[in-house]
Amino acid sequence: MLKFNFSDFEFECGTDEAGRGCLAGPVTAAAIILKPEFSIEQLNDSKQLSEKIRHLIHPEIETQALSFAVVHLEPEIIDEINILNASIKAMQECIKKLQPQPQFIIVDGNRFKPVLDIPFQTIVKGDAKYMSIAAASVLAKNERDAYMDRIHEEYPMYNWKKNKGYPTEEHREAIRNYGTTKYHRKSFRLLPDQLSLDFGI
Repeated sequence: MLKFNFSDFEFECGTDEAGRGCLAGPVTAAAIILKPEFSIEQLNDSKQLSEKIRHLIHPEIETQALSFAVVHLEPEIIDEINILNASIKAMQECIKKLQPQPQFIIVDGNRFKPVLDIPFQTIVKGDAKYMSIAAASVLAKNERDAYMDRIHEEYPMYNWKKNKGYPTEEHREAIRNYGTTKYHRKSFRLLPDQLSLDFGI
């Protein structure tokens, strides 16, 4: 049973990210403040939900949110500041967009940095414990998947529509055959036997 909130503050937001372990595409974060009457029976950590259920409850989450925001951080930023810092930055950028401003933040995972001097708590596996983090995880996952579906049309040979940029064997085989794109994270180990890659695409 997911809990509604961690703190006693009225405006507590949950935040989570998607796409941290991918070889291509952005890292995407969402932050959300829920209305007090928020109730979605099927809500859970996005990794535990089918794609069908995630898409079914997505509009319900937005309707029952007091405020929410989603941010994509591009591969160039990930390469520049590393994936951990990019994940945190994406969550911070979401939180800055929320109105009203949160009084407390709960974060999925164990790493975060202060934003707007708002007190926060990191919670390992928070997306399986708190409604707001679970809701943020669904929004982040769905929005990132939609982004990968769009850029799949540009580079269909990598089959991002299916693998969403994760390091599947199919994705890595395409990198071997076609090299990399502007959407690939150059700072990542794109191939297990990586010696050199043509970053010219």
